[in-house]
Amino acid sequence: MTRSTLLAAAVLAVFSVPAVAQDADQVVATVNGQEITLGQMIVMKQSIQDPAMAEMPDQALWDMMLDQLIRQTAVAESAEDTAGVRAQLELQRRNTLASAAVSQIAQAEPTDAELQASYDRLFAEAGSVTEYNAAHILVETQEKATELKAEVDGGADFGTVAETNSTGPSGPNKGDLGWFAADQMVPPFAEAVAALEPGQISEPVETEFGWHVIKLNETRLREAPPLAEVRDQISQMVLREKVEAQIQSLVTAADVQKTEGVDPARLNATDLLEAQ
Repeated sequence: MTRSTLLAAAVLAVFSVPAVAQDADQVVATVNGQEITLGQMIVMKQSIQDPAMAEMPDQALWDMMLDQLIRQTAVAESAEDTAGVRAQLELQRRNTLASAAVSQIAQAEPTDAELQASYDRLFAEAGSVTEYNAAHILVETQEKATELKAEVDGGADFGTVAETNSTGPSGPNKGDLGWFAADQMVPPFAEAVAALEPGQISEPVETEFGWHVIKLNETRLREAPPLAEVRDQISQMVLREKVEAQIQSLVTAADVQKTEGVDPARLNATDLLEAQ
């Protein structure tokens, strides 16, 4: 047989070997007739959290995982098929299917129209909500607050008086509270601030934290952030809403029959799980 004939025969032999199916159901081993599939191996690899294992060469990782699944399968056969085992397997099955369904629902990216509609809804009140920039002096008694208010009215610097006397966390910062909306403060404080004009100082105001003397620096209308700046957060919100809406739709459409009369105390009857 010539060299060319031998080469042709070798090539023919290679192409005549039956192809092995490479889908997730491909069996990679059996243990007492129980199949271990390529899909199970892939899922197992996806669950690896140890970075060192994830970086192992494919062959080494394959051998390690297959050996582990073989051991698991052999040991699993020795377990008793109790009511508890069956219940746990069913719960795991439903949880896996439910997670897959939620993932499928969440795959669709929100459209520009959906993002814009959610943005408009979230910031519908932007431009109509007043924010305040103020400082305060916080003390324990009305008498002390009245005394300090008189000092400020007499020409003392508000920030210096606050830094020296205020018991609140803003004291070291000359009483500065920065910008805030009325709903971020307790009602008596918010009402007092709202009644002031920029530059004015309030009479002593009592709240659950003590007595305040408040100075309003300036006000502004709250501005909405640009859509591009909050696009990712709004996209996540839209996805959550769509997933929740679809879940609710599926639950509403389901034929649900609740069994009446089962004693809730039976939740503690763990001995039932040992039944064959």
